[in-house]
Amino acid sequence: MQVELLYHTPDPERAIATAARLCYAPVGAAELMETMSEDRVRSVLSTIMASGHFSTLEHASYTFAIDGVSRVLTHQLVRHRLASFNQQSQRYVKFKDGFPFITPETIQASAEAQEAFDGLMDHAARVYEELLGMDIPAEDARFVLPNATETKIVTTMNVRELLHFFEQRCCHRAQWEIQELSQRMLELVRPTAPFIFLDAGAPCVHGTCPEGKMTCGDPFPKVIR
Repeated sequence: MQVELLYHTPDPERAIATAARLCYAPVGAAELMETMSEDRVRSVLSTIMASGHFSTLEHASYTFAIDGVSRVLTHQLVRHRLASFNQQSQRYVKFKDGFPFITPETIQASAEAQEAFDGLMDHAARVYEELLGMDIPAEDARFVLPNATETKIVTTMNVRELLHFFEQRCCHRAQWEIQELSQRMLELVRPTAPFIFLDAGAPCVHGTCPEGKMTCGDPFPKVIR
């Protein structure tokens, strides 16, 4: 898995604080953006995060390039509706000499499971190439490709959605691949806005687990800062 932060709103914490402060200021946003002290920015952010007035968090966004992940992961990722996505197309990108795929560690740990898994991937690759050789369009030949097929995707989320994403997907109960993705994304964004993302992550990082009887039962490891 490769995750890269392509772009983010410059000085996201100041941008968010400016949007929040504008509601109560007699001057314009441009002046606030330029003149607010760092202490004032932190004070405004503290009020925002404590009060739950998160609409202002939507004024800062982050764009990520995500490679080397499975379609299993992206099927989950695109469920986060307040985000933008562009994914490698299986209609236009044709695979030759097999296709790249992701193998779960649980399958790698068993020689029998690995053999069965690889056999299925090889069979799918052969049928896929046979269909292309019959002049079946790639958009139809792809129907035989499994969820394990490797893919690439670009996604953009605002800070409010990112915090929600981290709550849902950094949790130990999240599927392992998207849990790894969310942890890597959090590692990338935290240095850009350390105050906002201070307690970002699974709910147990900043409170109690909401999973009830389905809780993992383990305390989430605190990030050492």
